[in-house]
Amino acid sequence: MSTASPATLPSSSSLPYSRPLAGVLCLLAAVLLALSPGPARADDPMAGDAPAHPGPRAQLSGALRAADIRRAAALVAAWQYGRLKNHDSLDWTYAPLYLGFLSAAEQLHQPRYADYVRGVGKHFDWGLGPRVHHADDQAVAQAWLALYARTPDPAMLEPLRERYDAQMREPDDAKRPLWWWCDALFMAPPTWTGLAKATHERAYLDYMDRQWWITSALLYDPVEHLYSRDASYLHKHEANGRKLFWSRGNGWVMAGLARVLTLMTVDYPQRPRYLEQFRAMAARLAQLQGKDGLWRAGLLDAAAYPRPETSGSAFIVYALAWGVHRGVLDAATYRPVIARGWHGLVGEIYADGRLGDIQPIGAAPGDYPPGTSYVYGVGAFLLAAGEVEALAGERNPR
Repeated sequence: MSTASPATLPSSSSLPYSRPLAGVLCLLAAVLLALSPGPARADDPMAGDAPAHPGPRAQLSGALRAADIRRAAALVAAWQYGRLKNHDSLDWTYAPLYLGFLSAAEQLHQPRYADYVRGVGKHFDWGLGPRVHHADDQAVAQAWLALYARTPDPAMLEPLRERYDAQMREPDDAKRPLWWWCDALFMAPPTWTGLAKATHERAYLDYMDRQWWITSALLYDPVEHLYSRDASYLHKHEANGRKLFWSRGNGWVMAGLARVLTLMTVDYPQRPRYLEQFRAMAARLAQLQGKDGLWRAGLLDAAAYPRPETSGSAFIVYALAWGVHRGVLDAATYRPVIARGWHGLVGEIYADGRLGDIQPIGAAPGDYPPGTSYVYGVGAFLLAAGEVEALAGERNPR
């Protein structure tokens, strides 16, 4: 566990209320502006592509009916599986896909998708990426933990426990928040929470909680109820003068909240704070939904981004459906938002199963061809399909 004193790094319980917080955040922002390594990147060229001619769109129903939902999920899952079934990767871009494949295996009664993910885990001996502290290189452990919950084997947890035990023994560095970019709140926190659940050791959960609220204090805007991508975006604005908030980054945060809340014990003292943030972000994102049901890359200047962004939209739909299904969000308020979002997502499927309009790897809103597809967007879509069908009353909660 951390050995930093409260004078060096505020505790998670005191962050929102500490008097010197403004000064601390100013220091953090200044340091991170200098230290930020720039746009995210993938180390796996198989993660996605952007063909100039992706072909015609599929003729699918976007209705919230089980058969229609499964038909759309089956087409997308089969397309992505066909491209990757002989490929193994620990890259962060694959973490949502592995989770999506596990969901699809259950939803579609297609064990090959879960078998593929298990095969990847075995290929790497349940290991992680090379950067020990980097959230991106911990993200795939979410899938290993999900598989462990189905067929427990201590060997599946050993690499993660070894890494996290060592990490908790190191002192915190107040000048370098561990999760300095908002996407990291999907990458790492569910792995810490999942490990706490699997081992019944609360220290992992407490460590995650401490780091989450450090990041939140730095990047979360309590007025807009949205996250800046990182400290370098705190003062950036869109062409219309509004603050720049990236839909994909906020979608990943929403999915991270849903997954943390799924894995966190219901009696954990800090749980209400996660629920509060989840509900506040859900309400704001519902206000920003496009007429086609999807969200633009830049949330507060939709007119500047004519194309929707599918990966962020899919994660938002997933999180909203999760919230309604578990009684966290009001069904009357959010079911119409989810229905429009799902209909919009289905409209992004091509005849061969390609899922389009997924913004390539980056750190901010941008332009991309309609047929652009990446594995993380496909994973988000498959997770959304599972929760949307569950919400439709055809499946039991996972």
